[in-house]
Amino acid sequence: MDPALTVFRADQPSEELYAACQRLVPQLTNNNPPPSRQDLALMLASPASILFAARHADFGDEIIGLATLILYRVPTGLRGYIEDVIVDERARGRRIGEALTQACLEHARQAGAPQVGLTSNPGRQAANRLYQRMGFELRQTNVYRYLLSKK
Repeated sequence: MDPALTVFRADQPSEELYAACQRLVPQLTNNNPPPSRQDLALMLASPASILFAARHADFGDEIIGLATLILYRVPTGLRGYIEDVIVDERARGRRIGEALTQACLEHARQAGAPQVGLTSNPGRQAANRLYQRMGFELRQTNVYRYLLSKK
């Protein structure tokens, strides 16, 4: 791993983490707003959500990447799922997304999850190449979504 890169578990709300979410989430999607301070605190307090953050020396102390691991139990066992892997557009191409994803995988392994899933928009070509290079296998499945509130 790049010695200039630090990945850590973000487990306490802070202004720095809130500001990073406000800056990074819009780089991932315009379908969902960044979390409010309250939503961020609730996510960090949830035992099911594990948030990892990254810093790179080239960007000082600024958080330049995030990834969330979700661990939950169902009748068929422990499940792991990675959501919202985001690397600041200024810092892409430095293997930060890979380091964040690896941190999620290692945490899931230590928790006893037998596998970890994720989804990635087909248009995010670099992300899809990364996941395939890391050993993720593309599944042939249907993904459904039901909107509980119509806008």
